[in-house]
Amino acid sequence: MTDTPTPPATAREWHLLSRPVGWPEPENFALVEAKVRAPGEGQVLVRNEYLSVDPYMRGRMSAAKSYVAPYELGKAMQGGAVGEVVASNAEGISVGDHVLHFLGWREYAVVDAKTAVKVDPQAAPLSAYLGVLGMTGLTAYAGLLRTASFKEGDSVFVSGAAGAVGSQVGQIAKLKGASRVIGSAGSDEKVKLLTEEYGFDAAFNYKNGPVSEQLRAAAPDGVDVYFDNVGGDHLEAAVGSLNRDGRIAVCGAISVYNNTEPAPGPRNLARLIQTRGRIEGFLVGDHYDLQPQFVQEVGAWVRSGELKYRETVVEGIENNLEAFLGVLRGDNTGKMIVKL
Repeated sequence: MTDTPTPPATAREWHLLSRPVGWPEPENFALVEAKVRAPGEGQVLVRNEYLSVDPYMRGRMSAAKSYVAPYELGKAMQGGAVGEVVASNAEGISVGDHVLHFLGWREYAVVDAKTAVKVDPQAAPLSAYLGVLGMTGLTAYAGLLRTASFKEGDSVFVSGAAGAVGSQVGQIAKLKGASRVIGSAGSDEKVKLLTEEYGFDAAFNYKNGPVSEQLRAAAPDGVDVYFDNVGGDHLEAAVGSLNRDGRIAVCGAISVYNNTEPAPGPRNLARLIQTRGRIEGFLVGDHYDLQPQFVQEVGAWVRSGELKYRETVVEGIENNLEAFLGVLRGDNTGKMIVKL
């Protein structure tokens, strides 16, 4: 084990200076030097090693009322992070332990020990705790199995299927006995990845033609479950292809996050009457009771190689903003991670 480095006097962190309208611009943000302070009672000081950037962070940049508080202007932003404890003033967490916490977008963080989760770098790579075994993985697991009430034999359609959540949804569905899994993605390269590496039965590039037509061709017998990461035309297409008693789990709507005008809704919702279909939104935070079961089941699949995952790794805190903007553009394959 290497010696734990002495923390520096100052370290860098990203602040939100102004609220973006439409696409975030670099002038909305600043990378600043901040004092590194010692942990208080019940706290630990963490040297962050990996940071997470996720689509939901765009919502926190606006002042609109949402399910999570907006980022405060002139203060450090937050997000998933994993790192090494370099000073501890808390029971149960020692210097040298690794923890998962939510004070990302910075090099060093003083974290309340009760909000930190110890992770084992021997059981899985540290970055995996931000993705496949972290919040994104639990999102896929809870959304498919609980919100969408997936059952063996279901036909499943996933949008944003090459992303961190979508790629895991499709694979879990296959491992749990789906009859057919279809994915949509934004490039031919990602489509190839879905069918050749992740085991999807069919996939299409949504830029190559109307989503509804491509979905009908890929799922001629319709779909029982749609896992929605995109919204817009994908949601409308899924409603159009939904079978009797079909379920739609709404996880995200990345296609509309930067819109300044309201996006048109699906025009075919009346179809839910004849299909007896249901649409339900969900938040991963409501499903943390599934965490032990999720880590056990998915951890075993990851170790056996049955569940594959990709990470897009960007190096350096100075590139944290660019990595986040890359997620909004769809530059990443799998989970976007920043390595410090």
